[in-house]
Amino acid sequence: MTAATAPERTRAELEALAPARLIDVCAALRPDRVRLEDPVQSSKLALRTLARRIEALDAEIRELDSVLGRVVREVAPATISLLGIGVDHAGQLLVTAGQNPDRLHSEAAFARLCGAAPMPASSGRTSRHRLSRGGDRQANRALHMAVVVRMGRCPRTKGYVDRRVGEGLSKPEIMRCLKRYLAREVYHALKADLQALQGLDGI
Repeated sequence: MTAATAPERTRAELEALAPARLIDVCAALRPDRVRLEDPVQSSKLALRTLARRIEALDAEIRELDSVLGRVVREVAPATISLLGIGVDHAGQLLVTAGQNPDRLHSEAAFARLCGAAPMPASSGRTSRHRLSRGGDRQANRALHMAVVVRMGRCPRTKGYVDRRVGEGLSKPEIMRCLKRYLAREVYHALKADLQALQGLDGI
């Protein structure tokens, strides 16, 4: 939110505020509706309207995040227990997988579905692979962010990164490998969650 187009006096008062405080202050503005031809008053009305809309949207986001968190934890406890897989990522992977566990017929198929299957990219005497550009890009992003978390927090992953760096692999190549390994973990967790859910539905 910006007060850049407000009159100079109003802008000076608001620009010194932190973003969260700015929204609170703008939401509490009291424009004189009788004098809306005055730029100061019209700016106050515009700023208050925007601030209150931001507050309403923030409240909606908090409510939906709470509902999503509860649903994902109930539906995918094994998936969300994996290091680096949060509620948003698990939710996206559930959407990508769909409700039919039989659709996930192999971990390789799931990796392709997420765009995490290695593709040959060799040239001359250099043998290497790259990530597939196909698959669900949002699922791929979920795996990517989980790998970033693991590279920063997981001792086992850090050790793997150090070893592969010593072998001459670049960071993108290492992340490609890690995404493929993570796709395998997610596959088994998701399949277990979906099979459990299918069993409950059949009761």
